[in-house]
Amino acid sequence: MKAAVITGIGTVEIASVDDPTPGPSQVVVAVSACGLCGTDLHIMQGEFAPSLPIIPGHEFAGVVTAVGSGPSGQPSVPGVPGAPGVPDLREGDRVAVDPSLYCHECHYCRIGHDNLCLRWGAIGVTVPGGAAEYVAVPAANCVRLPEHITTEDATLIEPLSCAVRGYDVLKSQLGAHVLIYGAGTMGLMMLELAKRTGAASVDMVEISAERLKLARELGCSNAVTSADEIERPFGWELVIDATGNGQAIQDGLERVGPAGTFLQFGVADYATRVTIDPFRIYNKEITITGSMAVLHSYERAAGLFATGVLDPATFITDRLPLQDYALGIERFASGAGLKTQVLP
Repeated sequence: MKAAVITGIGTVEIASVDDPTPGPSQVVVAVSACGLCGTDLHIMQGEFAPSLPIIPGHEFAGVVTAVGSGPSGQPSVPGVPGAPGVPDLREGDRVAVDPSLYCHECHYCRIGHDNLCLRWGAIGVTVPGGAAEYVAVPAANCVRLPEHITTEDATLIEPLSCAVRGYDVLKSQLGAHVLIYGAGTMGLMMLELAKRTGAASVDMVEISAERLKLARELGCSNAVTSADEIERPFGWELVIDATGNGQAIQDGLERVGPAGTFLQFGVADYATRVTIDPFRIYNKEITITGSMAVLHSYERAAGLFATGVLDPATFITDRLPLQDYALGIERFASGAGLKTQVLP
């Protein structure tokens, strides 16, 4: 089969690799579409992935083409999707795939923080991913798609599941004033969720005029290039960084109102550093927290997606053939459009 392979730092090529076969409790998925993400850029920079080469792609959906055997002593439960074993999934089923891989044995898995697993892995990060014609995945990670959802659009479920996890961490209160840095895919997803979790206002800071326009079209309260343009004398109850940019993070930390929360949601480079004011954090009871990937949020995101919480036509701005993966990464890195997909 054909696959995009990150062979070294800054290098990706389209190569012929062996077709995957399903192991116990696995299925093989023929990939319909795979979204590109900031994590893919970090892998290209030599971060995240434990070793190269790797087939990237953790946002994908497709059609089941082969089914492995179920684990010994764990028969499937008829009619219950996601039950142990794999007979519930059949060839021809359309699925979206949670890329998360946990050991379920370490300290953090045992206390419910699977996304902090000491052996954490992810399809497309630590094992071959969806930027390929086929990929082998755990059957339990698959979510069947309803008829009204197109398979290609369902790639948006994975980034949405990260946004849902972000709101789990925030524990957003009704009537909160929210400030979001970055009107890219993730920032706009956070906007859509904020609107549905009872925010009194949702303001967005972004330097791209095109993205500011889109943020306004999606119904944010204010879309500006600097938070100085918004009158909010008491600050914001919830401030979210969806950029990973050090300057944006620094500015956001200073905009959190008393008893407010700052969420580091964007993925910063390893070397990024900001400063904090410990006395202010103490004196104003400021909470600074983070949200890492997916935790018990993928199926909920799939349910939200099925209700139309996002408009795929708004969020998916580029669809390219797999052979143009490098071009897709280049476009993504330049900030052009929102979500770029490759279609194997």
